[in-house]
Amino acid sequence: MSPKPATAEVKAKLIDAAIRLLSDGGPEALQARKLAAEIGASTMAVYTHFGGMGALVDEVAREGFRRLSANLGEIEDTGDPAADMLTLALTYRRTVVDNPQLYAVTFGQSQPSGQKAALGDMTNEETRQNLSEEGIEAFGFLVRGAKRVIDAGRFRPASEFDVAAQLWSAVHGYITLEVAGHFGDGENGVDQILVPLATALGVGLGDTLEAATRSARISIESWRAKEGNIGT
Repeated sequence: MSPKPATAEVKAKLIDAAIRLLSDGGPEALQARKLAAEIGASTMAVYTHFGGMGALVDEVAREGFRRLSANLGEIEDTGDPAADMLTLALTYRRTVVDNPQLYAVTFGQSQPSGQKAALGDMTNEETRQNLSEEGIEAFGFLVRGAKRVIDAGRFRPASEFDVAAQLWSAVHGYITLEVAGHFGDGENGVDQILVPLATALGVGLGDTLEAATRSARISIESWRAKEGNIGT
């Protein structure tokens, strides 16, 4: 008789299966019965390993943040903190656009099986204590990026948490509209909307138009070289 798979292995399989179901069928497809069928188990596996669909949805959201952090962590420091900040935005966008259903759950925009991932204010030191480590880590890339730009004198002195939240709001708003199809097919919205939006926000935060434009050009050119299709 073969041994039962370890709990961690089954949980990982259920999370991967949940992400596949979301990608293929949206939030309506994320059901305990379908999850169990995906890994060849009974529906009790969901309740045994997570206690219910609510906890599984929270774990899916944590996995979304882990994947986002992994991508943001690959960005190299160019020495231009404002350019690097835009590259964070471009990487954030690419991650979400590649798997919009996962990130709709991660950011609480969809509620599979009527369950919404636990959320909170990442910009407040007190409420941050109640949030997942994965969410805090992902937001931390924006916070550290904002601090670099502030410390370089490109932005006015301000809380890096507040600046990061403003940048996050602008970029995530753009991504939400793009995913919904409001900017047409392809990635022309990056050049026509996202980069000018980031440039205007940088100027509003204290950068000069000349410096912000130069940094945007550095970022988008390096991004095109890496991705090969941004703006085409």
